[in-house]
Amino acid sequence: MESITISKIQNWKKNKKKIAAITAYDFSFSRLFSNEGIPIMLIGDSLGMTIQGHNSTLSVKIQDIEYHTKAVRKGSPNSFLLSDLPFMSYFGVKETLKNTAKIIQAGANMIKIEGGKWLVKTIKELSKRSILVCGHIGLTPQSVDYLSGYKVQGKEQNDAQRIIDEASILEEAGIKMLILECIPSLLAKKITENLSIPVIGIGSGKYTDGQILVMQDLLGITDGKKLKFVKNFLSDSGSIQNAVKKYISEVENGNFPNEKYSF
Repeated sequence: MESITISKIQNWKKNKKKIAAITAYDFSFSRLFSNEGIPIMLIGDSLGMTIQGHNSTLSVKIQDIEYHTKAVRKGSPNSFLLSDLPFMSYFGVKETLKNTAKIIQAGANMIKIEGGKWLVKTIKELSKRSILVCGHIGLTPQSVDYLSGYKVQGKEQNDAQRIIDEASILEEAGIKMLILECIPSLLAKKITENLSIPVIGIGSGKYTDGQILVMQDLLGITDGKKLKFVKNFLSDSGSIQNAVKKYISEVENGNFPNEKYSF
């Protein structure tokens, strides 16, 4: 795979080429994903649940993201990596810059932060220093206690308008990519059409520029209640490699997610 850059990803949006992304946490799986053609991988704080076994992402430390980013980069030297800044690691500009430096030096191309307009100052400071930032709005797992659980966001008109406004504010502040999590598909469609930056959805319908899934969900190895937007691509694929190929194909062809996997 040739090196994936932000300009290439932006061109995919312009040319309406759908983007398949996935979470990755280690060398072996990142190598496999890269070999099968996954262009974007997220070293997510979801590792708090999938790797560490906690019931939320809140326990993850910057050292955890740094460690896993290094491992993923070794397995996928040419993929575009974005890494989460975990809970309470970006609440002051000075602290954010310090933690971002660690993640970029570990191998990330872009950092991801959760939240809305309160992040404007931070995003501007990062952008001034040529650091690529991905926003994350809708359902924000680091705010799970405040949101009273993992619930679809933007169903009410006022909340939908808030999310629309926040997306525009974040783009104006300087983010170069946006993740929309667990919002109605028509709301995600409106946001995607309003923005010039690539919009990646998870549980947000088929109209976004791309999709991302947690790798354990994609492979059907997550315990507990299955989320509505999750599809097990491994069940009838015969191998992990074929499951990843099927995921990429269905995203690029617009077959995933269909209404069954959307809100």
